[in-house]
Amino acid sequence: AAGAIARLEHKTDPEKSLVINVEYNQLGPLLSSQGDRKGDVADPSTGYSPYPGNANNIVFEISSYAKTLRGEDAGVVDEFVNPKYKDDTRTAFKKPTRLECMMQDFPKLLQKEMGSSAKVGFTTLDRWLTFSPAKNSLESGVEAVAAGSAAPGTMSSAESDKYVSNACKLAAVGMVVPDAAEGDTDNSISIRGIPVTEGPRIVLCPAFAITRGEIRAKFMGGSVTKRSTLVLDGDGLTVKNLKLDGALVVRTAPGCEVEVDGLEVANGGWTFEEVPEGQAGDVPETVAIRGYTVNRKETKEIIITEPGKYFVGKDGEVKKLG
Repeated sequence: AAGAIARLEHKTDPEKSLVINVEYNQLGPLLSSQGDRKGDVADPSTGYSPYPGNANNIVFEISSYAKTLRGEDAGVVDEFVNPKYKDDTRTAFKKPTRLECMMQDFPKLLQKEMGSSAKVGFTTLDRWLTFSPAKNSLESGVEAVAAGSAAPGTMSSAESDKYVSNACKLAAVGMVVPDAAEGDTDNSISIRGIPVTEGPRIVLCPAFAITRGEIRAKFMGGSVTKRSTLVLDGDGLTVKNLKLDGALVVRTAPGCEVEVDGLEVANGGWTFEEVPEGQAGDVPETVAIRGYTVNRKETKEIIITEPGKYFVGKDGEVKKLG
């Protein structure tokens, strides 16, 4: 669960109104006691809460931050307890309860020190570009999905969301990607009760590209099918007009300048195969927490380790240029 960003209006002093995160366990009771008293009801036109979800990506203006740290509270936010119960009877804890304090409560301290000059705002981004935690067990994730959650927070859902994010990034620079051109994340199948993307499954390693500018400079055009898997790794790697239907892995070492242009790959590819319930103990933990194994049926691999300049064309042959 995630908190929601809202503006809390002070009843008597408008200068004390504040834009702040309202934690998920407080949002429902707050909205049930205010306004139309319906609680956090989804917008019928979107299916989502009208309040932006908080991903805890926080940017501070340094002088205001420093002044707040030197203030009466020295930057220390209040602690609270958020117990997790096993069921609705609320008679037993799901896990040990602990004291917590939230950095997203910092606006309260900021307002206390800065008064009406405190400025707090937020920026909204599409979900595929923001936040997908891997914090829950497979079993807890299945329970969350059964209760209606679209964000189970498991290893498999986080990994799936990363594939979707990378697909959307490549679509934004001109690649034809099924169901990603408009940021569509509803393209999913169920594996062990967790919705995961049907594909394509795309991995952009940090050495290849992180920022939008890097992706735009190093990847151009091409197309990929829904069943495909693509892994790109290497600082000196550029890819143009790739046509992929299957699995392709390209890795280049430091000192290698590699241009892939017009490459066409069609092979058996990779499939994700569900680990049957009750057999998690028969596979490594890294597999068990996902709920599936990867069957690498057929892969086109281009691995270049010797520094130099290279070109890879339509047939996949590696040609050293110098």
